[in-house]
Amino acid sequence: MADEPNKMRAEIRARQAEDGKKAMAEYEASAAATRAKTEKLRALRLAREAAELAAPKPPAKTKVKAGAKAGTKAGTKSAKTKKKVPEGKLSDWIDDQADSGRNT
Repeated sequence: MADEPNKMRAEIRARQAEDGKKAMAEYEASAAATRAKTEKLRALRLAREAAELAAPKPPAKTKVKAGAKAGTKAGTKSAKTKKKVPEGKLSDWIDDQADSGRNT
C-alpha cells in the first residue's frame, strides 16, 4: 500500500518531465523560426536600401498650393489673400496714441 502513492508520484513526475521536454522543444522551434524570419527580413531591408542608394532620385515635383489657381505661380498670392499694408507712418500712429490718452 505504501508503494501506490510513490508510484503515482513517480508517474506524475515522469509526465511533468515529458511535458517539460515538449514545451522546451516548442519554445526552441519558435525561437529558431523567429530568428530565421528576422534574418530574412533584414536581408530584404538591406537589399531595398542598397537599391534605393544605387538608383538616382527623380527630381522633386513642386506642388501647387490649394489656394492657387491653375494659371498662377505656386508661390504668388491672389488679390484676396494679400496682406493689407497699413497706410501712414509709425510716428503718426504713436502721436495719435499719445493724444488719445494712452500711457504706454
